[in-house]
Amino acid sequence: MKLHASALSRRYGFTAYGDGYVMVSGARHEASVIVLPERIEPWQVADFAALAEEHFAAIAALGPEVVLLGTGARLRFPHPRLTAPLARARIGLEVMDLQAACRTFNILAAEERNVAAALLFA
Repeated sequence: MKLHASALSRRYGFTAYGDGYVMVSGARHEASVIVLPERIEPWQVADFAALAEEHFAAIAALGPEVVLLGTGARLRFPHPRLTAPLARARIGLEVMDLQAACRTFNILAAEERNVAAALLFA
């Protein structure tokens, strides 16, 4: 599916997604990634089962207001002990499937919110 956003000039946003990939401002990504309005960071986590507390600590260090965790094709919730670094930093967490995370990110980024999308493909 292709997505179109109006207020994403010089900022990153999702322009398309499909099975096993997302397009961020026209660039294809097929591995775990963290997308912020002003930059893209690799996320060194292979899949949902590999999530650890340090993965969320790395996101917290980026300083977003809210994190959209895209858990792949289906919705899966990580254990609260894994996401504790976000709670300690008073960073909101919303868990959703990958496609919903892409759509929600574009809306929040267009509102100039300090949002991060942490995406898993498996």
